[in-house]
Amino acid sequence: METQQLAPQEQFYEEQQQMQEVVEEEQVVSYQTLNVLVEHGVAMNDIQKLNDAGFYTVESIAHATSRKLAEVKGISEAKVNKLKDIAKGLVPMEFKTAFDALEDRKHLVTLTTGSTELDKLLEGGIETGSITEVFGEFRTGKTQLCHTLCITCQMPITDGGAEGKAIYIDTEGSFRPKKLEQIAQRFGLDPTVALENVACARAHNSEHQMELLKTAAAIMSQDRYSLIVVDSATALFRTDYMGRGELSERQMQMAQFLRQLTRLAEEFGVAVLITNQVVANPDGMSFAKDSTKPIGGNIIAHASTTRLRLRKGRGENRICTVYDSPTLPEADAQFAIGPSGVCDCTE
Repeated sequence: METQQLAPQEQFYEEQQQMQEVVEEEQVVSYQTLNVLVEHGVAMNDIQKLNDAGFYTVESIAHATSRKLAEVKGISEAKVNKLKDIAKGLVPMEFKTAFDALEDRKHLVTLTTGSTELDKLLEGGIETGSITEVFGEFRTGKTQLCHTLCITCQMPITDGGAEGKAIYIDTEGSFRPKKLEQIAQRFGLDPTVALENVACARAHNSEHQMELLKTAAAIMSQDRYSLIVVDSATALFRTDYMGRGELSERQMQMAQFLRQLTRLAEEFGVAVLITNQVVANPDGMSFAKDSTKPIGGNIIAHASTTRLRLRKGRGENRICTVYDSPTLPEADAQFAIGPSGVCDCTE
């Protein structure tokens, strides 16, 4: 009789252990630090030079062009070729089958937005490993979504998180730690610990914004991070470059910034959420349902994997529309903005 009762109990513990192992497997870091290169005969002095230039992982070496590596002070052409050969052996960059790619995507972690309907629309939440752009007029919930994700990304994978820290680059002065406290309390996290896990920086110009990405790469190579927020990605470029004469330069600099963000998303497997401002559509279609369009043109449109448009609804309700995505159908979902961030609609 006792053995019959123990069998299901043992089975339960075995299942629990297997689930724990699966979660642990998902927590494996997706990058290799440059210290690995020491085993392959690269001097610590050269690794320090690469770190100073903003390269912190073997993946960053593999993904960079030889010309970019040659620009690093003290790294000769012979050293560049050696580094590229070593990185090629350590980072898989060859073809793989579509079946393997599908299997990889099955292990993709998504971050919950705090709203059931919004998560349903996004098939789980904000995707890791790619850039998600959120745009809309003022007071549509862009910054609220950024704040909510800074907390939900710290939660266990089973609860819709990724068990990692967050980086917040604030360009508009809208970051509010008090709001994070309220959201942490809502999700049952210790507010002090939750705030310690969010690294925030205020960008003062577009050049500083680029520099902060270098710093972010350094921070992320030392600990487990699961989210980078840039709120907003375009505001400083919009004011630093004025008129048509500087439009080409602005777009080039913005493309460089977005390329860096894409690189960080792929290297570290983090979710990247950027907010974007809108501009009135000058086509004269003022009677159209939505007469605004996101700024940044094709540059930002091509860099973002998923683009979400936010609109005001009734009262505290907001409407999210999938504007562009390689996998999600064009559809709407309603959510609400409350004192503790993004939540479900009450009515």
